[in-house]
Amino acid sequence: MSPAEPRPALARRLRALREGAGITQAQLAQALGEGRPLSTGLISSWENTQRPVTPPVHRLKAYATLFARPLNMDGDTVLPVKQLTDEEQVSRKDLLAELLWLRDGRETIEPAPIRTDFWQFGADEDITIVCAQLPEEYRQHLTYADPENADYVLLYTYADPDALIELFGHIRSRNPDNRVRFLTAGELKADDYTAHLVLLGGVDWNTVTKDVIERVDLPVEQVSREAEPRNNGFRVKRGGETRLFSPRLDKGGHLLEDVAHLYRGVSPFNPRRTVTVCNGMYGRGTLGAVRALTDARFRDQNWAYLQDRFGDAETFSVISRVPVVGGQGLTPDWTVEENRLHEWPEAGA
Repeated sequence: MSPAEPRPALARRLRALREGAGITQAQLAQALGEGRPLSTGLISSWENTQRPVTPPVHRLKAYATLFARPLNMDGDTVLPVKQLTDEEQVSRKDLLAELLWLRDGRETIEPAPIRTDFWQFGADEDITIVCAQLPEEYRQHLTYADPENADYVLLYTYADPDALIELFGHIRSRNPDNRVRFLTAGELKADDYTAHLVLLGGVDWNTVTKDVIERVDLPVEQVSREAEPRNNGFRVKRGGETRLFSPRLDKGGHLLEDVAHLYRGVSPFNPRRTVTVCNGMYGRGTLGAVRALTDARFRDQNWAYLQDRFGDAETFSVISRVPVVGGQGLTPDWTVEENRLHEWPEAGA
C-alpha cells in the first residue's frame, strides 16, 4: 500500500482514539497544535473514511505520544517523549507501530540513507527549483531582459538570480545523477509540483511560495512588503502572542540587516517528497538562507546544528538575521545564538 492510496482503516482508528478518550475534534486540534491549534477541518479530514487525508508521519508520532497516557483536556498538550513514564513509552511505541502500519503497511520508519549535506536527496528523485519572475516594471529597464534584443539573457528575467546560481550549482554537485531543473513560478506544469520543490523568494513575487505556505502547518507568516511597507517581516504566532521579525534600514533606506527564513517540510503535493523555502524580506535575505547551507565556511556546522536541534523531524524552520555590510549580505552562522531569531518546532516540543 503506497501513501497515495486512501486509508479508511487509519481514519477509523484515529477517530476511535479521539472518541475513546472522550474529546472533541476541537480539543484534539488544540492539543496537537503546539500552541497554535490545528483546524478542526484538518482533524476531520484525517478521520474521514470516505475520502481520508493521510497525516504526515510527524503527526502520527504526536498522536502516539498524546494517547500513550491518560488525557486531561483542561490543559493537555503533547508532552516531549522523554517525559513519558516507562510504561507510557511502551504504549507509545506500540501505538505508533500500529498507526504506521495502517498508513504504509509497515511497522517502522525505514531508515533514510545517510545524508552528508542538507541539499542531498534520494537517488532518481527529481528536484525543481522555483523562482519568481522579475516583475515587468523592473524588467522594462533592463536591456538584456527584452526578448527582442539580440543580447537577450533569460536569467535577467528571474528574481533572485544570485541565490539561484549559488543553489543550482550546489544541488547539482550533491546530486549528480538526479534531474535538477529551475523554473519560474509561471512555468510550472502539474508534474513539476510532485518533485522535491525548492522555492526561492517570498510571497510578494513567488506565487508558489505563497501557495505552499498557506497549505502547510507552520506558525510563520511572511508579511508582504507591498501590503505593509512600514510593518513587514516574518510574523510568528504562538498561543496569544505575536512577534514580528523585521529587516533594519537606515534613514536613507539603505539595508542594514535582512531577515532570512528557511523552511523544510513534507510536500503538500507529494508526501514522499519535500518542500524547502528559502526566502527573505529582500534579496540578500533569500541569498543568506541559501548560503547558510552552501557556503563552505559555514554549511557543515549549520547542517550539524540542524541535525542536533531537530533530529529526525520532517518539518522545521529557522528565521535568522543577515547583516549587510558594504552592500553584501553575510552568511548566517546558526551556531551563534544571537543569529537565530526563531526556531520551530520549539525546543522540547
